[in-house]
Amino acid sequence: MRLTLPHWAGALAVKAAAFIIVMCCALAALLGVLVHVSVTNQTVGQARDQALSRLADATQAYEAGDTLLPGAGVDPAGLPAELRTLAASGQRGTMVAAYRGRPTMWAAGPVAGHRTLAVEVDYSQQSRTIAGLDQSILWSSALAIGATVLVGVFAVTRVTRRLHGTARVARRISAGDLDARVDDPRTKDATRPQDEVAVVAAALDTMASSLQGKLLSEQRFTADVAHELRTPLTGLHAAAELLPPGRPTELVRDRVAALRTLTEDLLEISRLDTGREKLEVDTEELGALASRVVRGSGTDTEVRVLRDVRVETDRRRLERVLGNLVANAHKHGAPPVVLTVDGPVVTVRDHGGGYPEYLVAHGPQRFRTEGGAKGHGLGLTIALGQAEVLGARLSFANAPDGGAVATLTLPVTDQ
Repeated sequence: MRLTLPHWAGALAVKAAAFIIVMCCALAALLGVLVHVSVTNQTVGQARDQALSRLADATQAYEAGDTLLPGAGVDPAGLPAELRTLAASGQRGTMVAAYRGRPTMWAAGPVAGHRTLAVEVDYSQQSRTIAGLDQSILWSSALAIGATVLVGVFAVTRVTRRLHGTARVARRISAGDLDARVDDPRTKDATRPQDEVAVVAAALDTMASSLQGKLLSEQRFTADVAHELRTPLTGLHAAAELLPPGRPTELVRDRVAALRTLTEDLLEISRLDTGREKLEVDTEELGALASRVVRGSGTDTEVRVLRDVRVETDRRRLERVLGNLVANAHKHGAPPVVLTVDGPVVTVRDHGGGYPEYLVAHGPQRFRTEGGAKGHGLGLTIALGQAEVLGARLSFANAPDGGAVATLTLPVTDQ
């Protein structure tokens, strides 16, 4: 079973939390070991001093022939073998060992006759103190780690939320919403410290404002040029109509018509760029509409209606999209060209060389054509823009066996 993280959590939050946990555990272990060693050394030292003191008193009593106090004896049965060996070598020593079911501090030393004199001191209280200390260290370390992790995760998630918010705004900008801004409050108050996230947010907002300004200037320039061209083109068209018949006249009229088409396309693109286009929605039979578009194009295009459907759409805009797709297939592809209606999905396929790689990967780009193709590269750009106005999705691909395939998926409302 795979763990599902919250939408604000990511690699940064997980790594930060893991780093905090590891560092807290390492610090708690280090402090715990230091406290344990310090207290244990102090406790054992006090018990050792007490045992050695009793051993000295017992040695004096033994050498004086007095009766030994309770807890002292010569060669006692419970004396650890290590201490017995140490005393036999003529040295004194201490050792903690279990005796009669409880921890005992032993002290042993040599006496006359190569015998071992030993005393025992109850070490139960000290052992319980050390055990209680260890348990307290464990509990306090666990609480400290838990509290630190919570505080650390809270701090990290605040940063990751801000980063995710910045990423969302960046995605909105890339999708065309140039009014999107992060508006981090830290960037508006110069007296507040600016962290790295605020710097990134401010840079993104500045970039978006600059990009928006440049695009608006470009849109205004395109619209102004197209509008200014209409008047001289009208006069040029009227003058071309007055020329005497002949091949030069046909060439002039053809170029004037192409220039008028380009101007109208630029005007349409500028209107689409403003995002203020309004739909005139009506209910249409998609199969009949597709057949009407093909008849109006005057091209040899096969229409296949696999499954007809009624759609609520703007008829003029949908006809514009399909007309541009059919015209592009005949202009840049090769026959046969087939338009297929399968429910709300319309595909236009030719059997030519297919779309360029850049178009399949990034969509149509204005005034860009490849492979010696003629034209201005605006037909598919207009089709894509009108499809977005319709709320439809237009995608471009190449068929495995050759040819370009444009797929238009229209939204369908429940009848």
